[in-house]
Amino acid sequence: MNIRLKGRWWYLAIFLVAIALPHIVTSRYVGQIIIMGYLFSIATLSLNLILGYAGQASLAHAGFFGIGAYGVGLLTKGGVSFWIALPLSASLAAAIGFLVGLPTLRTRGSYFAISTLCLGVIISIVAGNWVQLTGGYTGVVGIPTPTPIRVPWTVEIRFDSLLAQYYLVLAFLILTMFAMHRIVHSLTGISFMAVRNNEMLAEAAGIDTFRVKLTAFVIADFFAGLAGGLYASIMGSISPSTASMELTFNWLVYLLIGGAATLGGPIIGAFVIPIIMESLQFLAQYRMLIFGVLLIVVIIYFPRGAMGAILQLGEKWRREWRKRQEEGPRVAASQRP
Repeated sequence: MNIRLKGRWWYLAIFLVAIALPHIVTSRYVGQIIIMGYLFSIATLSLNLILGYAGQASLAHAGFFGIGAYGVGLLTKGGVSFWIALPLSASLAAAIGFLVGLPTLRTRGSYFAISTLCLGVIISIVAGNWVQLTGGYTGVVGIPTPTPIRVPWTVEIRFDSLLAQYYLVLAFLILTMFAMHRIVHSLTGISFMAVRNNEMLAEAAGIDTFRVKLTAFVIADFFAGLAGGLYASIMGSISPSTASMELTFNWLVYLLIGGAATLGGPIIGAFVIPIIMESLQFLAQYRMLIFGVLLIVVIIYFPRGAMGAILQLGEKWRREWRKRQEEGPRVAASQRP
C-alpha cells in the first residue's frame, strides 16, 4: 500500500475517534474541556496563519476573538439569528483587521508586534469601559444558544445540549482545517512563506509583500472572530477577559509547543497544554514553573514543536521503509544459485 494512502487512514481514524468521543467520555466537565480545546484550536490555527506561515507576530489576536464574541453576543440578544450574527461578527473582525493592518503592516518585526500589542490592550479596555454597549466588566450575559436548524420535512436540529454543541464546534474546526489546508497549499500560501523566509528577496522576486501580509492578517482575524463568536454562543456569557492579552499568549504557547507552520501543531498544543494544566492543579504555585520548563525544553530540543517531531519521525520511518523495499530485491537476487 502506498505510504501516503496509509497516512490518510490516520486522518480517517482521528476523525472517527472525534465523532465517537462524546459517546465514550460521558463526563460533562471533560466534555466542556474538549469543546474549549476545539474552540482554542480554531483560534490557534488562525494565529498560525499570520505567525507560522506569514511570519508576522500579531499580539492582538484575542482582541479580534473578543470582537467576534461581543458581536455574536449583542446581535443574538437583539434577536438576530446566530447563523447571520456569526459571519457578520467574523467579517467585522476581519474589517477592523484590514483597517488596522493598513498602517501597522508597513512596519516590520518587533514594531508590528508592539503595534498589535497596543491594539489588543485598547480593545480589552474598550470592552471594559463602554458600559452602554458591552456591559462593562459585568459583560454580556444570557447569550442564547445557536439558532436551531429547521430541515424541511425532517427533524429540527437544536443546539441546547452539550452533545449538539460538541458536534457544532467540531464541524467548524474541520471547516477551519480544510480552509487553512487549501490556503497554505495554494499560490497564496506559497507567497506567505516566501515573505516569512525572506521579505526582501520576496520583494525582489516581484511579490507585493504588503498585500500578502495584509491578506494573511485579514484571514487570520476572520477566523479569530469566528472562534470568538462560537465561544460566546456556547458559553452563554462573555466579559472583557474574552479579549485579554492572556488568551493571546496562551495561544502563542500552544502554537510554539504544538508546532508553528504545521496544521496539526496548533490542535495538539490547544489540547495537550490545557489538559496538562488541569492535571497539575494540585501543584498550585508550581504549575507555571513546570509549564515554563516544558516550554524551554520544547524550544531547545524540538524547535518545530511536537508536530515537527512527529513529522520528522515519520520521514525517518519512510526513508527506512523505502530502503528496505529497495534492498529486498537485491538481497533476493544475491541469494539465487
